Amino acid sequence: MPNIKSAKKRVIVNNKRADRNKSRNTALKTAIKKANAAIESNAADKEVLVKAAVKKIDQASASGSLYPLVLAALRYGCLYPTVTLPVYPM
Repeated sequence: MPNIKSAKKRVIVNNKRADRNKSRNTALKTAIKKANAAIESNAADKEVLVKAAVKKIDQASASGSLYPLVLAALRYGCLYPTVTLPVYPM
């Protein structure tokens, strides 16, 4: 534990932010899993679940909790689950 007052405050603020990011990321992963399960099972409410997942992805993008390219890949995967991207040899 730090001794300086501002460093103590930084520890508290960082813990709060970490908790907030963890809950956001957990909600994001849950929404994506629900959307993928609905798409695979061809459920009647799959459009609603995909919209909810895309909304969570956009919220995560706005909050800056994940890298933009990661969020773009997640969004693309939710919107176009059957499209396979070409794999280029390295």
